[in-house]
Amino acid sequence: MILCPCKKCGNIYWHFHEVVYEHLIVDGFIRGYKKWIFHGECTSSGTSSTINPTYPDTDYHQHVRQNDMEDMLRDAFNMRSHGEQSFLPDFIISEDCNIGENVFCETGTSAPNEEPNEEVAKFYNLLNEMNEELYEGSKYSKLSFCIRLFHLKCLGGWTGNSFTMLLEFLREMFPFAKIPQSCQDMKRLIKDLGLGYDKIHSCPNDCMLYWGDKKNQQSCHVCGKSRWMNSNTEDVNTDEGGVQLRKKPVKVLRYFPLIPRLQRLFMSSKTAESMRWHNDQRTDDGLLRHPADSLAWKSFDSKFPSFASDPRNVRLGLAADGFNPFKIMSTSYSTWPVVLVPYNLPPWICMKQSSFILSMIIPGEKGPGNDIDIYLQPLIKELKQLWSGVETYDVLRKENFNLRAALLWTINDFPAYANLSGWSTKGRYACPCCAAQTCSKWLYNGKKFSYMGHRRWLDENHKFRFQKTLFDGTEEYRGAPEQTVGSKILFMLKDINFSYGKMNQPPITQTMRRSRHESDDESDEEDDPNEAELWKKRSIFFELPYWEHNILRHNLDVMHIEKNVCENIIGTILNVDGKSKDNLQSRLDLVDMRIRRDLHPQILPNGKYRLPPSIFSM
Repeated sequence: MILCPCKKCGNIYWHFHEVVYEHLIVDGFIRGYKKWIFHGECTSSGTSSTINPTYPDTDYHQHVRQNDMEDMLRDAFNMRSHGEQSFLPDFIISEDCNIGENVFCETGTSAPNEEPNEEVAKFYNLLNEMNEELYEGSKYSKLSFCIRLFHLKCLGGWTGNSFTMLLEFLREMFPFAKIPQSCQDMKRLIKDLGLGYDKIHSCPNDCMLYWGDKKNQQSCHVCGKSRWMNSNTEDVNTDEGGVQLRKKPVKVLRYFPLIPRLQRLFMSSKTAESMRWHNDQRTDDGLLRHPADSLAWKSFDSKFPSFASDPRNVRLGLAADGFNPFKIMSTSYSTWPVVLVPYNLPPWICMKQSSFILSMIIPGEKGPGNDIDIYLQPLIKELKQLWSGVETYDVLRKENFNLRAALLWTINDFPAYANLSGWSTKGRYACPCCAAQTCSKWLYNGKKFSYMGHRRWLDENHKFRFQKTLFDGTEEYRGAPEQTVGSKILFMLKDINFSYGKMNQPPITQTMRRSRHESDDESDEEDDPNEAELWKKRSIFFELPYWEHNILRHNLDVMHIEKNVCENIIGTILNVDGKSKDNLQSRLDLVDMRIRRDLHPQILPNGKYRLPPSIFSM
């Protein structure tokens, strides 16, 4: 890796050669970088700068390097000054203040009118204590020393025992330094900063979490699987420094508590001000620039005016999808991160990676599927609490207030849509909006469903409604289907029991009824199914008191949809072998539907088929 000399990286960040090449193509070189002292060119004195590089603006370079730790903390606590690269903290603790009395002074302002609550005071005190020098005259603080050393532990894969022994050795060599006594002490230090997460054991079949009143169970009460691996154990340090053996859990959910992370947004004057942007600074001219301009946001505000009365209340979006962390290996594995997006922020901030809130990491080897609700339980519990409100300190207004938050919608691809909503996105009734009114037709030759009926949304007298041969061989007189509202869905599913877990099959009647609707190849006549039978589950989001009133509960991430549609169109127009949708099977389906006779395949004397060229063939 080399230092990137592009305008954005400014010889500060290291990247691979290919990445640097791309940056330079897109952004260009940093202005004034004429002598390449970071890339091997010698200085005027004849000494190589690759050993001890110096930048023309030496003070700036040293300032950046010395503030790497502060920059990391500001990112971790979401306390970066938005819109500018500021390396100064948003607040200071005045030297004249008595920390024991929780009196805090913000930069350039007088003492606050109201004292912060206990959690906020703890946060400020920790920052004050941990910025002390490691020892007198040291360029490292106690905090930077601990985090850098702990980073080495993680990179090197050191065990807790070896790390504790290293700390003991360093304390013997440097008795004057403020070095933690053990690995556990260092973990506590980092955890107190609010950077930790909760480990929650789960059933390997995704039946349950060992959480809440089931925390001490040793096996799953649904499938009977043990909580622990049979033979593997891991070393654990006790407080006395001894070692005991503990069973290793089969599956562990990493959950990052949401409430303290939302509260941190109001501990910095910059982020606290940005959290009011949607109300104070947004241009409301009818154009759609931000989620606050959407009908779903406005409908929510009108339904819950008490929530909308305080612009500091947080609106959230939830995104979830699976990925393979071992994609460079031939290993099948699916890890599911769940990410929350705070929409109070301006659009140029809220969709940046630094603004996302990681909520949980659901482990593999297989994706959770419909059992994702099991893992969402801790988040739903916090969202319920946030709907009632939690006491939070607003550093901008110098007051404690009741912070509330609501989940507006989810964002996912089409398969994950089924997992989060409970409606199957496969088979005859795959459209989650039309539901049981989905218009579909089984293609006997293509062996798949075709979803027609788009003419239902046209005007009543539109000419396309009466052109049979250009569509599916029928005239369309139906109107657009009405979308099922959340309250109706909740009413339909309130008395139906759903079971979770990979080993638990749905009730026989439910499986038979759904399979009958999805694979009935005998007749294309649509019957009127019981819509409640087509739901795979009642989504856990309906436990939120406001979820049924959200007019837009689930959003589709169109990236994969656009990619697939684009590839199919190009493959069909260029007649790419194996990619074109205009193939023999589709032409035979036209024969079965008795439409587009000019495109019917022609049988040649040798028994093969000739496909007449279509109007889009190239």
